[in-house]
Amino acid sequence: MSEARKGTDESDESQYDSGIESLRSLRSLPETTPPSAPGPSGGGGPQPWTPPPGTTKERQEKEETDGERADSTYGSSSLLEPLTFWEGPETENPPPGSPLPPAGPLSPQQLEALTYISEDGDTLVHLAVIHEAPAVLLCCLALLPQEVLDIQNNLYQTALHLAVHLDQPRAVRALVLKGASRMLQDRHGDTALHVACQRQHLACARCLLEGQPEQGRGPPHSLDLQLQNWQGLACLHIATLQRNQPLMELLLENGADIDVQEGTSGKTALHLAVETQERGLVQFLLQAGARVDARMLNGCTPLHLAAGRGLKSISSTLRKAGADSLLRNVEDETPQDLAEDEMPQDLAEDPFALLPFDDLKISGKPLMCAN
Repeated sequence: MSEARKGTDESDESQYDSGIESLRSLRSLPETTPPSAPGPSGGGGPQPWTPPPGTTKERQEKEETDGERADSTYGSSSLLEPLTFWEGPETENPPPGSPLPPAGPLSPQQLEALTYISEDGDTLVHLAVIHEAPAVLLCCLALLPQEVLDIQNNLYQTALHLAVHLDQPRAVRALVLKGASRMLQDRHGDTALHVACQRQHLACARCLLEGQPEQGRGPPHSLDLQLQNWQGLACLHIATLQRNQPLMELLLENGADIDVQEGTSGKTALHLAVETQERGLVQFLLQAGARVDARMLNGCTPLHLAAGRGLKSISSTLRKAGADSLLRNVEDETPQDLAEDEMPQDLAEDPFALLPFDDLKISGKPLMCAN
């Protein structure tokens, strides 16, 4: 390697932070021996790949102005120069479902690049997704075995995680078609579907839920929609906290358990909908069949939460759906106890509410009568 090239690389190192560490044109790969004399090719073996002049400088300037596209949250390397895997003009943004152009012979550098893993654990599949290079992604999907698609980087992200994070539904569909696992969890315990719910990428979530691998790429990956991340949240919990009703509908249509409890306090989606103070979400879940008196680990029902927060309209909605206002939590408190003076006023607005009388009890329980 010439001294001039070394000087250029060394001066460029200050341009990248820890999150966008450059591949530096794959300079770590073995260089092929240059021909002994210049002249036209005699039709021998494949020629070494060289970047077009000026490409490095132009891409570096773009990274400096558009660094948000691949920041340190991905823990990935920056691909500053294009890799040409096919002979002939390069196709711009081919759709993932389109047929691959005929592949020419691969040089040793290209073969090495296909199996390259950066110091951040990223494969070329990760980098193709990060830098929105569909031609490179299609080449990798055609040439690499299925196991390579499931390699996780240093943050335990697969290429599928990154495609969802960057809202690339076509890349998600292509990866699922080639058998990429949808159940692998990153360092936060999130599957690709958890990420889709957090980022509210509905199209990516639909691809994950409805896509199936093509024949010969392994058995269909059954999605466990009750799987929790390290915070104890299933996908339906996340979608509810995001107040995203279309996403909630999609999950329920594909088999999500509406009454699944999150792992820290035992809240169901209905409890979480009450906490968001979105009456529309509460009504949607009740109409979808949510259990109105589902209990948390401490025995609180959604009505306990609504009454304790003074949410009169939501309390009324829950009672109309059959919520029991006398259920007690582990501290022996009813929703009325938590509401203090607010519950009677709220009950007076609802002709279907039930009123307790402390002076009339049967078997230790207050006698109830209609208002």
